[in-house]
Amino acid sequence: QVQLVESGGGLVQAGGSLRLSCAASGRTFSSYAMAWFRQAPGKEREFVAAISRSGGRIDYVDSVSGRFTISRDSAKNTVYLQMNSLKPEDTAVYYCSAIETTRDYLPTRYDYWGQGTQVTVSS
Repeated sequence: QVQLVESGGGLVQAGGSLRLSCAASGRTFSSYAMAWFRQAPGKEREFVAAISRSGGRIDYVDSVSGRFTISRDSAKNTVYLQMNSLKPEDTAVYYCSAIETTRDYLPTRYDYWGQGTQVTVSS
């Protein structure tokens, strides 16, 4: 089992930047594909970005492509989400997630979740 702890959320003006971090512990970090999801008030949780266990495969939802960057640091057991050019519609609770994989691909289902970190973008 892996434990996930997010940090880095906060209040930022439109056009600003934030970097979210997700520290993983408990098992071999390099065995896990990682992803970020978000949930805005009154809306369903949506996929934001994912990175494969090696970091060689990455995917983004269209609405953040070109603005957000997902990355991972195996030495620190941490996955990051760099968010630039933030918009008010990016306001949500952001969740880190993980799933253990036996090969290098991007799953659509994730088993482990963090507690979430709030991101608020003011106009």
